Amino acid sequence: MALKRFTRLLWATSLSISLVTGQSIEQNTEEAITYLTGTKSGTIPLNGATPTGTYQTFSSKITLATTSLPTSLGVLTANYTETDLVTTLTGSVTSSVATTSTNGTASSTVSTPPRPTNTRPCNNYPELCERKYSNITEVGCHNSPFVRAGSAAANQQYNVTDQLNDGIRFLQGQIQFPVNGTQPHFCHTSCDLFDAGPITDWLGKVREWVSAHPYDVVTILLGNGNYSNPDLYVPWIERSGILQYIYTPPVIPMALEDWPTLAQMILTGQRVVMFLDYNANATAYPWLQDEFSAMWETPFDPLDDTFPCTVQRPPDLPEDQAKNRLYLMNHNLNAEVSLLGQSILVPAVSALNTTNAASGKGSLGMAAANCRDQWTRPPNVLNVDYYNYGDYPGSVFEVAARMNNVTFVKRPCCGSTSAGFRRVQGVERGLGLGLVLGWGVWMLVG
Repeated sequence: MALKRFTRLLWATSLSISLVTGQSIEQNTEEAITYLTGTKSGTIPLNGATPTGTYQTFSSKITLATTSLPTSLGVLTANYTETDLVTTLTGSVTSSVATTSTNGTASSTVSTPPRPTNTRPCNNYPELCERKYSNITEVGCHNSPFVRAGSAAANQQYNVTDQLNDGIRFLQGQIQFPVNGTQPHFCHTSCDLFDAGPITDWLGKVREWVSAHPYDVVTILLGNGNYSNPDLYVPWIERSGILQYIYTPPVIPMALEDWPTLAQMILTGQRVVMFLDYNANATAYPWLQDEFSAMWETPFDPLDDTFPCTVQRPPDLPEDQAKNRLYLMNHNLNAEVSLLGQSILVPAVSALNTTNAASGKGSLGMAAANCRDQWTRPPNVLNVDYYNYGDYPGSVFEVAARMNNVTFVKRPCCGSTSAGFRRVQGVERGLGLGLVLGWGVWMLVG
């Protein structure tokens, strides 16, 4: 009991901070306390097992009468000038768009006028306007809400507003209910390990950004950490105000050709795509899409720096079906360590610059190219930790541009100012990742 109380005190007070080289396990036998230095990645159980749940299957497509997108948008143009690089996005909605209430029933029919002008529409690349959502590669933030300086449980350095400003268009985070809590939070495996606060706070920030950037399409993947009924989440999602921008699919499950173009989504205002990984209810909430009937993922929390581009979730997916779905490439390299007889995965922190690089062995560029070659099309999502690291600031976005076959537009990156950058070279100094924590013991003896 004394050990338990002391390790919990250690967690609560963040006892000491030091620099860390890679990952290590240190045991202080005199004090009978185990310290874990480095970072813990992802929403993984202590044994490193892949999350699993009930995978939904559909014998045929189900048509949803609650949504429609126009088949014609008139004229779409992208005009440039050398002085201000202004792009004009024009179009006209030629059919009505049905709005959707939260229970999935059509409540009214409206005609949405086009948004006339934007400096860089369609997720910073006007060339993507006429492409289907399913034919675009975006950089994703693995565990986007988990940002805290010096925390061993963080996965990103910058907050969600900075993430979006830098060019992230895919956001992922796990929902948990705190012990005795009634409001869902973003939590890291357990709310005792890392509680990023109520989901309404984070979703509210995303909604504010989406509102201020009417020419971009953003995707949110929610991890159902408690495997709860979505009824428990929906009122809180509604409260954030983000449903005014939500995209509702016309059919389930969605195949590649079923997705609209970015221009259609922008001109009709349906610019937020939302998935739930497990226990989605398409009948009650068609806008909260079941992830694994529309998308598959490569191995979760990978340990192999060759990053094999194989289907892991949903399991046993036939190749022909995999080729007709979106797919997410997990590219957050981990290391496996043993702590008090338990196997724990931690990120390979010292390899971040290589892992997120545009080229080279073990790089994001290498893995994305391998996936493209294997599946004859690029990944839709490049899911990374600490997107701001790589072989230069923003190299992950160069990889996405390469997969999209567009000329890379190098923008200031990353965070509030580009001066916030530091490379990981042996000893990590920039991220504050060297916090020595007793969370490993906390979780094991708690």
